[in-house]
Amino acid sequence: MKTTRRLALTLAACTAAALASGAALAQSYPIKPVTLVVAYPPGGDTDAMARLYADKLSQRLGQPVIVENRPGAGGTVGNSFVGRAAADGHTLLFTPNPFTLAPMVMNLPPSASYDVLNGFEPVILSSLQSVLLVAHPSAGIKTVADLVNQSKTGKPLSYGSPGAGSPMHVAAEQLNRLSGAKAQHIAYRGVGPVVNDVLAGHVPLGYVTLGPVAQHIEAGRLIAVALTDGRRSPLLPKVPTIAEQGYAIDMGAWHGIFAPKHTPAAVVHTLNTHMNDILKMKDVQDKLAAFGAVPVGGKPDALAKINADDYQRLTRLVKDLDIRAE
Repeated sequence: MKTTRRLALTLAACTAAALASGAALAQSYPIKPVTLVVAYPPGGDTDAMARLYADKLSQRLGQPVIVENRPGAGGTVGNSFVGRAAADGHTLLFTPNPFTLAPMVMNLPPSASYDVLNGFEPVILSSLQSVLLVAHPSAGIKTVADLVNQSKTGKPLSYGSPGAGSPMHVAAEQLNRLSGAKAQHIAYRGVGPVVNDVLAGHVPLGYVTLGPVAQHIEAGRLIAVALTDGRRSPLLPKVPTIAEQGYAIDMGAWHGIFAPKHTPAAVVHTLNTHMNDILKMKDVQDKLAAFGAVPVGGKPDALAKINADDYQRLTRLVKDLDIRAE
């Protein structure tokens, strides 16, 4: 009994010490510049959002927040780097939802990958971003039914996505499977090149995020055929979803901030509190709208849930569709 009691007291003391250490770190945090890693090249939506948040966080934390681009292998290079970083809140990851998908479609050894569910501490789900199918006006496709009917006539039909194994690629192949269409995939390196080629009429269809195409839809240079999200976007309320047009697809985009596993809860709370305040700023909301994104915020659990839900359903879907990165 004495040994058991002594052990219990020792464990309690260790727990108290750990909590005290975490609290002390939070009070002094940050003690040096914070690095916000983006696992993609400069210039895209994710990079632009990261720089927006970094500027606002710098002002609130009293230390520079520096965006560092670490692209490669579908985002796994930068994601893995943060997963191995010191768990002190000075290295963070800002990522879109390919974070969840990339290890499923990349043929990587464990040393080059990461644990999607247990390898990081979620900080905040910052925004949801609409994904949609657009068409060049000359394609004669205004609805999903038009796409399916045209494909079944035997006329060659192709679509562009920002990369093999991307959420857009998965959504397109799911539509092919559910509808019997045979649209051929053309993989690009990012959303920008997809938009350029659809605008030029080189590719009739593209699966893209809303931000880069909003002005072209408004000007009539592109047709918004359908959203791949499960619900309509408040930024594009008249455009129906693919699900509304008969095919049960729900593939939107999200962005969030993760910290390395075992980052003290008090530090995560500090970052989460600041980010929630930032997401309520009018200028931040206006800039997110330009990217076709809607701010979310809330507790870290919201990011943990959307990541886990995606992991569960996409694991089955990717295997069923035989989706692989090239």
